[in-house]
Amino acid sequence: MNSKDHTTKVGKLDLELNRLSKFLFVLMIFISAGIVALDGFKGKWYINLFRFVLLLSAIIPISLRVNLDMAKIFYCYHIHKDESIPDTIPRNSTIPEDLGRI
Repeated sequence: MNSKDHTTKVGKLDLELNRLSKFLFVLMIFISAGIVALDGFKGKWYINLFRFVLLLSAIIPISLRVNLDMAKIFYCYHIHKDESIPDTIPRNSTIPEDLGRI
């Protein structure tokens, strides 16, 4: 049984954020291609496509991922330091998320 590949635990919030980021990336590519198509693919259209992808890259919320990870670390720290439940060691960052879903 130990010869199988182990699976990693991923919280539902992380999966939702990954799905949202993938959707926004595809949307950004379609919008950029649409803008270049409306311009008529003049000249070096691939440079314009890359330019619009860079301009629209603010659509993808990278800071949301950073804030989510920082919040998980903060919550795990407070669970560890809580005196009402002594000797508690959060070994996984998805514990606060799982507790919130109960």
